[in-house]
Amino acid sequence: MNTATQKILLLALLTTLLSACTSNDIYRSRFSSCVVTPQESCESHAIQYHNRATDQEYLLGFVEMDDQGQLRDRAQMQALLDELYIMAASQSLLINVFVHGWHHDAKQGDANVENFKASLAELSQVESNLHLHKTPRKVVGVYVGWRGESIGVPLLNNVTFWERKNTAHEVGYLGMTELLLRLEEISNVKNTQEPPVKSRLVVVGHSFGGAAVYSATAQILANRFVDSLTGKNYVGTAKGFGDLVVLLNPAFEALKYAPLYDLAQARCSYFEDQPPRLVILTSEADYATKYFFPIGRVFSTFFETHGIIERNDCERPLTYSEGAADRHTVGHFEPLQSHELLPASNEREAPYHTVKNIWLQQQPGGTMQFGSTELVSLDRTVIRNPYLNVKVDKQLIKDHNDVFRFEIMEFLRMLIVLSTGE
Repeated sequence: MNTATQKILLLALLTTLLSACTSNDIYRSRFSSCVVTPQESCESHAIQYHNRATDQEYLLGFVEMDDQGQLRDRAQMQALLDELYIMAASQSLLINVFVHGWHHDAKQGDANVENFKASLAELSQVESNLHLHKTPRKVVGVYVGWRGESIGVPLLNNVTFWERKNTAHEVGYLGMTELLLRLEEISNVKNTQEPPVKSRLVVVGHSFGGAAVYSATAQILANRFVDSLTGKNYVGTAKGFGDLVVLLNPAFEALKYAPLYDLAQARCSYFEDQPPRLVILTSEADYATKYFFPIGRVFSTFFETHGIIERNDCERPLTYSEGAADRHTVGHFEPLQSHELLPASNEREAPYHTVKNIWLQQQPGGTMQFGSTELVSLDRTVIRNPYLNVKVDKQLIKDHNDVFRFEIMEFLRMLIVLSTGE
């Protein structure tokens, strides 16, 4: 093959790769609010009102970030925050943040966008039913979009796993932290006036979105856990970020979670009104994080040194290899798992009104039924530990992306009700 032919082939290869790259543009470029109707989809708007004047009404806002973790346009975030500040001054809000993962973005029709819309409508319905005699909180959804896919060609896009993992952490370390703190500030606006129903904030991340959320909140969670020693002369309930952080099939190392696990384990008891603050749900059938992740980590940790961790906090022995914890994802690392989520043997109607009583009555090694699922304690942590690392049965989440199933969304709504009650 002569030099000219090699150059032509190289040029063709580069052209193919460049054409395979996904869009790097902002999707929601109009920052004014828009009411969705059968005639108006509000496709390009970053602020959308859905199901107006119904019991499934919600506001959906978009904030988009680039590969370096910077806001694509600060005006996009500011427009949403301004809208929410105005709302929060006159009514209580239930703010739900969703950060998508690998293979997704913020474009119209993305499966995660559509599933998030459906979950917000259902949550608004639950909120309306729970507060029949009070003004229910307005449900707000904030969809954090980033380039979860850098190559759009099927199969070829699987090679982006590690490159997108690094991007997810950049997104979490930089722009997302500011966004989440600003949203938390908004959720506290109405609460200074002691409203009948308080505003609340819930943050959910899936896959690499879970890694981004953890990167953005881990240090804040640790700080607030330590700061729960209010006044430094008595112990209060452990605080969290907002009211609840949920990670679905998150793709980050168990070793990153270990310091939070140690914090929670070193406290030997919790008050009855201690709600969950961080819940990690990982399917046993999530093979992307179960098998693919450790293979890549073998190479990236090859020159690192690791030891053996031995703990006996509150007479609960724990021994594990740092190397294993650094290679496996948090949800697949058995020594740090606290619970298992199983299909319920006898399904019941979701007990939204009594979910706090279910949480209060838990026993070491016991089972709590939440509608169509059962949460089983592995008896590795004390009851009401605010950090839950849950192994999920494959019947409930069948693969890495199957996180919007009815049973999981129902369980998630009950966690939200449990953590965001009056």
